Amino acid sequence: MLKSLNISPFEKKIWLASPTMHGEELEYMREAFETNWMSTVGPNIDAVEKEFTKYIGRKYAVALSSGTSAIHLAIKLAEVKPGDKVFCSDLTFDATANPIKYEGGEAVFIDTEYDTWNMDPKALEKAFEIYPQVKVVVLAHLYGTPAKMDEIKSICKQHDAIIVEDAAESLGAKYKGVETGNLGKFSIISFNGNKIITGSTGGMFLTDDLKAANKVRKWSTQAREDAPWYQHEELGYNYRMSNLIAGVVRGQFPYLKEHIEQKKNIYMRYKEGLKDLPISMNPYDEVNSEPNFWLSCLIVDKDYMCKQVRSDKEALYKSEPGKSCPTEIFEVLKEYNAESRPIWKPMHLQPFYRMNPFITRAGNGRANTNAYIAGETEDNGLDIYHRGLCLPSDNKMTPKDQDIIIELIKNCFV
Repeated sequence: MLKSLNISPFEKKIWLASPTMHGEELEYMREAFETNWMSTVGPNIDAVEKEFTKYIGRKYAVALSSGTSAIHLAIKLAEVKPGDKVFCSDLTFDATANPIKYEGGEAVFIDTEYDTWNMDPKALEKAFEIYPQVKVVVLAHLYGTPAKMDEIKSICKQHDAIIVEDAAESLGAKYKGVETGNLGKFSIISFNGNKIITGSTGGMFLTDDLKAANKVRKWSTQAREDAPWYQHEELGYNYRMSNLIAGVVRGQFPYLKEHIEQKKNIYMRYKEGLKDLPISMNPYDEVNSEPNFWLSCLIVDKDYMCKQVRSDKEALYKSEPGKSCPTEIFEVLKEYNAESRPIWKPMHLQPFYRMNPFITRAGNGRANTNAYIAGETEDNGLDIYHRGLCLPSDNKMTPKDQDIIIELIKNCFV
């Protein structure tokens, strides 16, 4: 049926999300090279930290080698000890959860709500009923969409728990006018290669606590003490951002708003172009939040899903007239040289975390997973993963390119 569209594969691959460079990045990198600031100190680092504290509205920022390293040091600051339970977003990349394990903690995964695809406040309430001793909540804003922060903050305040905010995907997004990265006691952002702006790698730790910022700055440079020799009294890490990478971030930063606008246009074109299909786009609270639209995603209506099964590494589907599924759309787009990606596989389904607790609104979600597969109960994260797909969202994709992708998706439902 696809051949009847008379569409040829894209000559140049359409990426899910790739870096968009502008030229200023090279100037700051050249300056670092010419002035010999090639280490983890230098004017680019100083400037980037200053720019991001001002933009996001935090008092202190520490530029680090990755968003993951920033989460790790936030978990360490939160004094998570071996055996401590930590509540964590379930529908996210594993870099959100892994740092809990680095410090010997045990992640308790909290199910997802459908309104924003983020941590479900009602499931979080249930988790505190089961584990009232928990004092740290690690929360991610999925695909650039802010979570229900008022409700989550209120619950955490009741239980004297702090929020470690993973804003890796949501730089530039706002919740009630407040930038993400300014919604937790400790917050992080990422400059990985596919993010809204990039340094090729890199991340940032953000806080209003000077003592915490100084600790992170110290730990990230191998915890060297203030002495003429190399004196070490606690465990440190090689986590500081290099001045060269900071130059790339510095050159990208002026284009953040432009990138967000481009991403929003992509989202809106998908929403309009696919409106007659039995699908929905990844949702957000249009009253209280402004996403950065990092990735545009779809979710297929339950009644229009063709049969689809997934193992740990493979997926199969059976095509049905008038129906489709993420696997079919993924394979069709791949055939035409366009990159898509399944929704993050929930953490509670990952083999590495198969023994960790998972909490839904009803309580123990582990008891419900098999029932969900049988269609007898809810597991929201699993359901979104099963029916959802991240679409090509590269801001260098032309409207004509996107029109072709939309036609390919439409034809999957013929």
